[in-house]
Amino acid sequence: MIEIKTLATGSTGNCYYVTDGTTPLLLECGISFKNIQKALNFKTSVIAGVLVTHEHKDHCKAVSEVADRGLNIYMSPGTKEAIGINHHRIKVVENKKRFKLGTWTVLPFDVQHDVSEPFGFLLANEVGDKLLFATDTFYVRYRFEGLTHIMVEANYSTEILNENIMTGRVHDGMKRRLIKSHFSLENVLEFLKANDLSRVQEIHLLHLSDTNSDEAMFKKAVQEQTGKLVFVP
Repeated sequence: MIEIKTLATGSTGNCYYVTDGTTPLLLECGISFKNIQKALNFKTSVIAGVLVTHEHKDHCKAVSEVADRGLNIYMSPGTKEAIGINHHRIKVVENKKRFKLGTWTVLPFDVQHDVSEPFGFLLANEVGDKLLFATDTFYVRYRFEGLTHIMVEANYSTEILNENIMTGRVHDGMKRRLIKSHFSLENVLEFLKANDLSRVQEIHLLHLSDTNSDEAMFKKAVQEQTGKLVFVP
């Protein structure tokens, strides 16, 4: 039974706690370690590892603190180089090469973002659960079978973004960056349509923009298309 707890999501910081009941992990560490501790009632020593997708501070802010506390952190070679921190707890993992982390088998895969070598992660445990984690990407080129849990960025709606640009609330230059670095609701719906959702139990929509999204609309759109339980933390 997979449990997902959002400690922080969005441009101010991202951090998610995931466990299959045996091996707890953190996905991202974009908030201070003090805040991570508070959110987990100071039970951080049980965490088996931390997966970091890329070098933007809202995803990796606490890398040094986390490493100093004795937790292993896994990231791409490009992300490690961009972060620029050398620590024996930082472990480099390769694109599309599986590795074990307790009861999880983790498959890193490449995504599309304006950074050096960003990853998404597919986590499979020993009882057949499969969790997909994809954030800060404008699309995912791969298809996945047998997913049970999906954690995916739904940063903005093209319709809301265009309206904000017309009214001057958002600068037109922002659109050019967003469409090449973040997942729109429209692309998320296409991605979900293209994948096998037959075993999916939960879909978590992450990293919504404060300005260019609508939580209720996003949740309704995904629920209506998929018929699945949808959470917007």
